[in-house]
Formats: sequence, C-alpha cells, structure tokens
Amino acid sequence: MNWFGFETANYAPHGLWTRNMEEMLDQAKEQGYNLIRLPYSNQMFDKGSAANGIDFNKNPNLKNKTPLQIMDYFIEEAGKRGFKIILDRHRPDANSQSELWYTSSYTEKRWIDDWVMLAKRYKGNGIVIGADLHNEPHGGASWGTGDKQTDWRLAAQRAGNGILKVNGDWLIIVEGVSANVKNSSGDYWWGGNLQGVADYPVKLNVPDRLVYSAHDYGPGVHHQSWFNASNFPNNLPALWDKYWGYISKQGIAPVLVGEFGGRAVDTQSLEGKWQRKLVSYIQENKLYWTYWSLNPNSGDTGGLLLDDWNTWSKDKQEMLKPIMKSISGNK
Repeated sequence: MNWFGFETANYAPHGLWTRNMEEMLDQAKEQGYNLIRLPYSNQMFDKGSAANGIDFNKNPNLKNKTPLQIMDYFIEEAGKRGFKIILDRHRPDANSQSELWYTSSYTEKRWIDDWVMLAKRYKGNGIVIGADLHNEPHGGASWGTGDKQTDWRLAAQRAGNGILKVNGDWLIIVEGVSANVKNSSGDYWWGGNLQGVADYPVKLNVPDRLVYSAHDYGPGVHHQSWFNASNFPNNLPALWDKYWGYISKQGIAPVLVGEFGGRAVDTQSLEGKWQRKLVSYIQENKLYWTYWSLNPNSGDTGGLLLDDWNTWSKDKQEMLKPIMKSISGNK
C-alpha cells in the first residue's frame, strides 16, 4: 500500500493529526499488508522544513524530531511489524509533482545526492528494500531519445547506478513516462508508458536489481478513450500488455503496479469494473503491487481507510483479497 504525507508540506505521514502512527501500522498489518511505498519530497530534507499536522499527544515519540528523523522512526516501527519499505521520490518540492526528475530549484545533482544519502542511511537495515526513483515522469519526459535533458531512461540509469555504488542491495524501481517513446506511439497515464523498455531497457551495473513500475487508473482520475470501448472491460488486458504488462510476461524484469485505486469497487460502474479487471490481471500475471492509498484524503481515489481515518474499507479489502498473499522468505 501507499501511505503519503512526507511529500507534502506536512513532511510527515498524513493522519497523525488524529491517530497514533504505531496503531495505524498495527491495523494495516492486521489487514494483511507487508509492503509500504512511502512518498517523500526533496524539500523535506531542506533546513527549515519542519514536520507539522501531528497530534503529539497521540504521537509523543515524534516530538522534536526532524522530518528525516520521523522517517527513521516510521521505518523502524514498520520493520518491527514485518513491513518492507520502498522509498518513492514523489515530488522535488512539497507543492506539486514535476514532469522531469529535476527543476530549477532541485537539480539532477540534488536528486541523486539525496538518493545516495538515503541509500547510505538505510544500508543494511533490511527494511528499506528499494528506490522508486521519480514519481510519474510525464509531459516532456522521453524514453529512448538520447536527449540528456529529457530521456528518463538515461537519467534512471545515472541515479540507479549512483545508488547501487553505495548500496548494492536495493531494488531500483523505474516508472514509465506518458508519451515521447522512441519507436512507439500512444499517450498513456503519467508513469504508465513502458513501451520503450522493449528497445531501450534500463541498464544497471548490478544485476537483478531492476524493477519496472507502472501506474494505472480508472475514470475517477481521468476519462480515457479505452473506457468507451464496446468490449470494456475486456479490452483492458491487451492495453496493459501493450504499455507495461509485456515486461513481466516476456521475463524481461519484474513489474510493480506502484499505484492503482479508485472510489468505486462495484461490478456495475466503469470504475468498479476497471478496478476489478486490474486486480484479476495482477492475480493472473503474479505481479507485485502497492495500492493507492491507505489515506482517505486522496481526492480522486479515496483510501483503504474511510474518511474517519479509523474504519477500514471492507469493500476494497474484499476486492483486493485475491491478490493478498505472503511473500515472506523472498527478498
């Protein structure tokens, strides 16, 4: 599952204004979850970025901690409960996502330096297992073009190899782009277009560390043409095969469906049909996944928790049950 907040101006997981962090981790564990994709922003590490939106009466162990120290504590407590953590560079600053992995305020060097800092910090602890290098490259981001300013595949190699040089144990997780893929056509979800892998795979200096990750959403996020097909939702598996599923099917590399989610899970609405079809696809192809999100305050999708931040969504949990399985013993 995804649990967001560090990437926002709160610089801490959301929900701590109303609940205790450890209690929320316990609840997620009880529901069968064992992997958390944890978004952050580089601004979180800036001097002067202070965690806020936390009820310190409910979370006394977080008092007087910097955002990075709160991340340390979160990881430690998650690890005690059997969770693994994937760190996700979700935004450069706390205000918004960026098309490219760098901005005028947060350079490529800063992006890589922060990743290297985190890789050193959590080296050998066994809880943090991977780096999702940049969330949802889109717009001007390209794949296979050879343009150092826009080619996301080349940037992912630079950052991935920088990380592996100091921490060879981590998985390097590379999302797709939206369009601008050499030798391919089609505009897809931000971070969801991995067609370029076929001709231009990411090459890392340490073998067996590469994971590709796609994000996929339903009409509750944005209405796409494929939702209008006469054979919807049966048209979706071929679409997923085209943009990202082929990577796992052909044994090129593992695939993590890093984000998917929506409010409706019924069998009648477009969104419900889409979600259920994707869950079936994940199950049939034995893919890895992190659901978006634990948080109910994700406007487009809602969360595994209902708006009271306490009650677990029985409907979403029931939908996800077929793909809930233990991966204990596997790295």
